[in-house]
Amino acid sequence: MNASHMIEDLRQRAAAGDTQAQYDLGWRYFAGRGVRQDYVEAVKWLRKAADQGFTKSLNILGTMYALGHGVRQDHVQAAKWFRKAADQGLAQAQQNLGAMYALGHGVPQDYAEAVKWLRKAADQGLAQAQHDLGVMYANGQGVLQDYVEAHAWWNLAAARGNEEAREKRDIIAKMLPAAQVVDAQYRAREKMEKVHDE
Repeated sequence: MNASHMIEDLRQRAAAGDTQAQYDLGWRYFAGRGVRQDYVEAVKWLRKAADQGFTKSLNILGTMYALGHGVRQDHVQAAKWFRKAADQGLAQAQQNLGAMYALGHGVPQDYAEAVKWLRKAADQGLAQAQHDLGVMYANGQGVLQDYVEAHAWWNLAAARGNEEAREKRDIIAKMLPAAQVVDAQYRAREKMEKVHDE
């Protein structure tokens, strides 16, 4: 089946109410994969899947509202869609919602709520959430300031390829006594084992 036939088949299944096809077609329009990038068309199909509770569609719709792609930029709507996906356990949506609370975009700024959502995503192994949680600990936002815990989270994120976390971990390691660096590394190993066990 060539690409144009595949897209037409996807479009027919999406029009018939297939949520996976609606998501796939919406994502393709969002990313410009196999079709001309068209955010308005992406919103149309993603909303159809989201209205049926398709988790990934909920998160991408949140992103589109946050960025103003295909819709008027609206952080309140972005937070609404992120929360729906976050409540279903999608780590990326939990990280996005945590960031919204940290910044006060679309929701009242609430560092404790930001930490709650970031931790849920970080515990699932999402490197960006692990990085952001480290920042919260380093700054004492929503948690007691704890450089050892910040180092531990940045260590986890660095192990997953987050370069910014690696840089922050290395800087803070120079500021901490050796015993605290060892403690941070131990905490990171425990957290990594917890992520792998779940």
